[in-house]
Amino acid sequence: MNIDTSNELIEKGWAALPADYRIPDHPPTLEEARAWCRRLAETHYENFHVSSWFLPRRLRPHFHAIYAYCRVSDDLGDEVGNPEQSLALLDLWGEELDACYRGEARHPVFVALAETICACDIPKEPFADLLVAFRQDQTVTRFPTMADVLGYCRYSANPVGRIILYACGYRDAERFALSDQTCSALQLTNFWQDVRVDYAKNRIYFPLEDMSRFGVDEATIANARFTPQFHELMRYEVDYARAMFHAGLPLIGKVDRELALDLDLFSRGGLEILRAIERQDYNVLRARPAISKTRKASLLLRALAQKWTAA
Repeated sequence: MNIDTSNELIEKGWAALPADYRIPDHPPTLEEARAWCRRLAETHYENFHVSSWFLPRRLRPHFHAIYAYCRVSDDLGDEVGNPEQSLALLDLWGEELDACYRGEARHPVFVALAETICACDIPKEPFADLLVAFRQDQTVTRFPTMADVLGYCRYSANPVGRIILYACGYRDAERFALSDQTCSALQLTNFWQDVRVDYAKNRIYFPLEDMSRFGVDEATIANARFTPQFHELMRYEVDYARAMFHAGLPLIGKVDRELALDLDLFSRGGLEILRAIERQDYNVLRARPAISKTRKASLLLRALAQKWTAA
């Protein structure tokens, strides 16, 4: 790709995104960058400000920066609407990540993230791995086997858990492996919750070999036909994700209390979405399964009760 074409694609890509996503002419101060990341986290993710109640105050700016990096990266890949433009922006974002690790941050995300990286000693690999997944989204829309789906999760979800563990002072293989189970389970749960949403983007995350084994073809999804075969496929995939959640749950007992409460809230939330799929008899083609406000409140109160009891 020549530089002129690349610049044109980048400009068109920026035009599809919020204006403040652009790289500024002059880098902000650390205080300005942290405020930018905090606003993004608290206005784009309805549960972030709730989960951050459980975090030590000293870690909150780091989590805002981590979330902002993940959010903008995801939007570069998913909200532009043109694969070539997204790829050009993701390449530029990757260059900014490299610059951040050289001490040359310009964007508010990277100015804030540079402080987090330094304070928490986080390597570049998990941040770069996320960009691998967002680039893959532009070209890969079908997955032959579950191993291929989990290979995607290795880049799309697992790095987030590892970054959080690094930020909280953990960097051992045992905790990373348990975190990978939880993060992949959360990603699979999101896939099973959003079958129709993803298909509208021409993406199917069911392994093709599973679809074939249960007698489900692409037309079934395209036409939202809830067949007995689809019912059984969905039940199988829900059970698979639930087993991964349970495999990762021991991590909750291997981290400090504040992070444990956060992990418990998200793991129980993921399991609750799987139960919501079951409650509508696995028919995710009719309506997107979701947790009721009452159930969300119950999960939150349970987590808060644990915090107060342990205090």
